[in-house]
Amino acid sequence: MTQQAIPSISEQVDERAYLCVDAFLRTLTDARALQTALDLRLIDHLAESEAVSWADLAARVPADARGLRLLVGLLRGNGVLEEEHDRIALSRAFRSTLRFRDLLETKLEFTRFVLPDFTDLFTEMICAPGSFLRQSRTFRLFCYDRAHGQGPEDYEQTRRWMRITTCLTKYEAQVCMKHHDFGQYARMLDVGGNSGEFSRQVCRKHPRISAAVFDLPLVCRVGQDHLRGSPEEPRITFVSGNALADPLPGGQDVVTFKSMLHDWPDAEAQRLLANASKALKPGGTLLVFERGPFEVAGNELPYALIPFLLFFRSFRPPALYKQQLERLGYEGISVQTIDLEMPFFLLTARKGT
Repeated sequence: MTQQAIPSISEQVDERAYLCVDAFLRTLTDARALQTALDLRLIDHLAESEAVSWADLAARVPADARGLRLLVGLLRGNGVLEEEHDRIALSRAFRSTLRFRDLLETKLEFTRFVLPDFTDLFTEMICAPGSFLRQSRTFRLFCYDRAHGQGPEDYEQTRRWMRITTCLTKYEAQVCMKHHDFGQYARMLDVGGNSGEFSRQVCRKHPRISAAVFDLPLVCRVGQDHLRGSPEEPRITFVSGNALADPLPGGQDVVTFKSMLHDWPDAEAQRLLANASKALKPGGTLLVFERGPFEVAGNELPYALIPFLLFFRSFRPPALYKQQLERLGYEGISVQTIDLEMPFFLLTARKGT
């Protein structure tokens, strides 16, 4: 994916502003035309100019006249481009969206990768979940078995899915921090913390926090590479292990589960919460930030949501986590529902003394 400098996350006033990318990914046609425009560097050329002529565009884009007119027509229909007096320009809305180009390209890549599962295996997904999981390339991509390996292929396979989750987390972390004050903590443990991106965003905003990321061995290696050289790196430690069985680093003020518990069946999710409880100080906070159950309710489903639709059986209502925490003796349990591209919830609970 193309790398482009974007403003620091901390400079963005609206933590939900990144959702604007989905406006340009409403349909398969919209997304496919936009991907081609990126591949052909048409977007880069227009981003450097106020407006260009058809002749200039034709000289820069390797397509014949009919192909170029079709592509521009699709991009105009999607609101990416505007045309006035035979001059082509990026729309103001799309130019603003380029602040989130990394997210836009990640969603394009991810959705294109999973699309065959949706088009070819949807019946199995509805009627035969086991068969769907065995055939799905999406679930082969998110194969945690490879995260125990040591070879270069294991590393690349793990890094590939971690790039997707890291980019999503980069933006979703801002929403979580908007709704919960991490400034009250000094020690944080992120269980299943992936590349450490969630911890990095928290540490960036709150300089007094130090964080530990607990995850599988190869995930930790990729995460260390991801954070290398960043200002927050010295305050973030990676601890490898099995969160279902191994003891977690103790004495924590807050233990977080960000988009992690849905990966596990009910019994394992309950074990993870119980294990995390042992790592918290009395009075410490357990925090769960997750997507909630998938709800379509007759509304048109945007193309960009197809990857999450494939996981629809995994997303639980917060009440299930709340019940488990009550059994573990937690107090002051709070649930906030947050409407993003799909429902999220933020659950916090205080460990009893």
